[in-house]
Amino acid sequence: MLKKLAALALITLAGCSDGDGAITPSFFKEAGAVVDTGAFGAATANNTGIQSGDKSYVLSLATRFAEEVDTTVNFAFDSTQLDENARAKLRQQAVWINQFPEVRFKVFGHTDAVGSDAYNKSLGLRRAKAVVSYLTTQGISRDRLEAVVSLGKTQPLVVTQGRERRNRRTVTEVTGFVSRHPTVLDGKYAQVVYREYIASGVPTTALEGLTAAEE
Repeated sequence: MLKKLAALALITLAGCSDGDGAITPSFFKEAGAVVDTGAFGAATANNTGIQSGDKSYVLSLATRFAEEVDTTVNFAFDSTQLDENARAKLRQQAVWINQFPEVRFKVFGHTDAVGSDAYNKSLGLRRAKAVVSYLTTQGISRDRLEAVVSLGKTQPLVVTQGRERRNRRTVTEVTGFVSRHPTVLDGKYAQVVYREYIASGVPTTALEGLTAAEE
C-alpha cells in the first residue's frame, strides 16, 4: 500500500512540472501561476491607478501617441514648406488625433543653429503654424491644438553649428484635455470604444487589397 501511495505521489508531482523537466509542486502556487507571465491584472491596475490619481492619463496618452505615430516632421533649410513626406506623417498624426476628440495637442517648432536667435525663433514658430494649419485641414479643430510654440535652435537633436535637417523639425505632443467636450460623456463616445476595442481587433488577411479578378 505504501509503495502504491509513493508511486501516486511521484505521478502527481510529475504532472505539476512547469514544462522544463523539473518537478515543481505547482499546487502550492496560486491557480494559473504557471501560465501567468506577469501581465495578469495589468489592465485593472492601470485603471485603478488612473482613477486614484496615482497615474496620469495624459502621460499615458502622450506615451502612446509617441509610440504609435511619428510625431516629428522635418523641413528644408530656411523653409516652412511641408513636403510630401511631412504631409504623410501629419495625416498619420491626424488619424490618431481624430480618434481622441477629448485630447489637446501642442506643436513645438525647432530650427538648426544657422542664423540669429531671433530669426530662428520666428522660423520655428512659422513651422509650427504650418503644421497646425495642415492638421486643421484634416478635420481637427483649431481649439484642440492648444498652442503654437517655438523653441528655435535651443534643443537640437544633433549638436552642430552647421546645417542639420534633423534639427529643422516640429514635434507634436499630447498636452491635456478639452474642457467640457460634448462627446466625452455622451453616447457618441461609444464610437471611440468600439474602434479601440472591437474594430482594431479584426485580424488582417491575405485577401485584403485583392481586386475582384485576383479573388
